[in-house]
Amino acid sequence: MAGPLEGIKVLDLTRVLAGPLCTMMLGDMGADVIKVEPPGKGDDTRAWGPPFQGGESAYYLGVNRNKRSVVLDLGTEEARTELAKLMREADVVIDNYKLGQLEKWGFDDAWFAAQSPRAVRCSITGYGKSGPDAARPGYDFILQAESGLMSICGEIDGTPMKYGVAIVDICTGMLACNSILAALNARHATGKGQKAEVSLFETSLFMLANVASNYLIGGGQGARYGNGHPNIVPYTVYAAKDASIAVAVGNDAQFGRLAEMTAHPEWAADPRFATNKDRVANRAVLDRLIETALAAETADHWIAALHKVGIPAGRINSVAEALETEQAVARRMVETVEHPKVGPVRLLGAPFKFSGTPTSIRRHPPTHGEHTAEVLANGFGKAD
Repeated sequence: MAGPLEGIKVLDLTRVLAGPLCTMMLGDMGADVIKVEPPGKGDDTRAWGPPFQGGESAYYLGVNRNKRSVVLDLGTEEARTELAKLMREADVVIDNYKLGQLEKWGFDDAWFAAQSPRAVRCSITGYGKSGPDAARPGYDFILQAESGLMSICGEIDGTPMKYGVAIVDICTGMLACNSILAALNARHATGKGQKAEVSLFETSLFMLANVASNYLIGGGQGARYGNGHPNIVPYTVYAAKDASIAVAVGNDAQFGRLAEMTAHPEWAADPRFATNKDRVANRAVLDRLIETALAAETADHWIAALHKVGIPAGRINSVAEALETEQAVARRMVETVEHPKVGPVRLLGAPFKFSGTPTSIRRHPPTHGEHTAEVLANGFGKAD
C-alpha cells in the first residue's frame, strides 16, 4: 500500500541533520526524495565517524534512507540548469544554505512564481532571515547555549550541560516537516505553493516551553534541577537498593498513593507536602525522604509497585537496552535494510504509524551520487 505522501516529489538541498531528518520523514511517508550533494565527499556527515559500516558512517546512514542521491556541482551554470529542471518538477524544495544563496543563483521568489508556482519551499536557517543575527550560520551546540537550554540542564550545583543528542537540530527538522505538510495542505485550497521558514534560533526558544512561560508570566529566571522538574514534585530519579529509577508523580492523588505504598501515609497530610505547590517549596526535604524509603527494596520491586497503583515509573536504560526492549521490537522501532555496499543495515524505525497508508523503508541510504544518471536522464552521455 502506498504511503500518505505517494506522488509528492521532494528536492532535498540540505545536509547534516535538521534538513536530512525532515526529508527522511517525508520519504518514510512515501515521498520521492532526491538528495542533491556536491562532488567530492558529499554530505558532511558521510565522514562523521566512527563508527562506519562498509565505509559509510552510522551518522549518515541514520538519517538518509528513502532518498536518491544526485551529485551536482552547483558552482557551475550547467549544474544550476539541471537544478532548475528538478525544481520545476518538485512539489517541495527544501534547503539549509546560508541566507541568500538560492537567490544568488537566480532562484528567488519571482523565479518560483514564474517557473514552479506550486512548489512548497522550506528554508532552514540558523537565525531566520531578519534581525541582527540573520547572516550568522547556525550550529546546534551554540543554539543550545544561546537559547538558555543549557542553563536549565545539568546538576543543580554543576555546570550548564547540553543535551546528549543535537536536540535543536532534531526539533528543527520535525518543525520543518510539520511546516511542509501544512503548506502542502494549504495548496489544495490556494492552488499555489508558498515559502515556509524555520530556524534553529526560533526552534530553540520554542523548546523552552513551560520554562519560558514561567519567566514570561512569573518572572522566574529558570534553573537547573538535575533530573527534577521545575513545576512538579516528586518528579525525578531516585536510587533504589540496586539501581536508580525515574518516578513521575503528576498530581496530589498520585502522591497520596506513593505515600501509602512506601508505608508513609503521613506524608500526604504533612503541610509541607499536602499540595504540589507545597512539595515544590520543600522538594529537597521530600526527595531525601523518598530516596531513604526506596533504598530498602530493588528497582524492579518499586517499579512493579508503582505501576500497580498507577504511578509512572521506569528503569534508566542504556541506549542498547532501550533499543532491544520487547516494546521496541513490537513497535518496529528497529528495522533492517539491505545496502548494496555494506550489506544489512539496522536503522531506527518510523515513529509514526498510519492505518491506511503505512510508512515504509523502500530505499537504502544512497551512496554518493548513486542515482545521478537515473534522475538526470536527459540524453547526456556518461562523460557529460
